Amino acid sequence: MTVTVNDNTDHNRFEARVDGALAGFAEYIRSDRLVVYPHTEVEPAFEGQGIGGTLARAALDDARERGLPVLVTCPFIKTWMLRHPEYTDLAYENQSRVKD
Repeated sequence: MTVTVNDNTDHNRFEARVDGALAGFAEYIRSDRLVVYPHTEVEPAFEGQGIGGTLARAALDDARERGLPVLVTCPFIKTWMLRHPEYTDLAYENQSRVKD
């Protein structure tokens, strides 16, 4: 199974596709100072196959590349970050202030 993740800026979400089929997405609200991840969803046919984790990693890597702190309101991404401490530095709560 090959999973590809793309940033669909028209819909403000990262989309995971398997063989062209939409497998899941992670929505975002992005500004020049902060990115918020409010919701992640994986299609039932693709649950338990690592799609959610792939989306979380892509979304958080994108925030890191942009130098943006992350406010996570999505329970899935929040839990994923706790299991992957290499991403906790991105958490808005861990930032002394939002970058100007």
